[in-house]
Amino acid sequence: MEHPTITYLNRKGYLNMMAQPEHAGIDYFGTELFPGDDIVEDPATGDVVLKEDLEKYLEIVYDFKFSQAE
Repeated sequence: MEHPTITYLNRKGYLNMMAQPEHAGIDYFGTELFPGDDIVEDPATGDVVLKEDLEKYLEIVYDFKFSQAE
């Protein structure tokens, strides 16, 4: 007796790997970068970061402190 997953794979095959979008690399945090993503490059280190993670990067690498004015 065969496991149902094996039976399914034998009938349908594996997922179409071509359906996945091409990636353009990996950023400082290990996040996959895709064409069209907004990125920032640190000229001092060469690190690349998604723009949305820039604040987190500055806190970790350069010890920046972010807060609200009182």
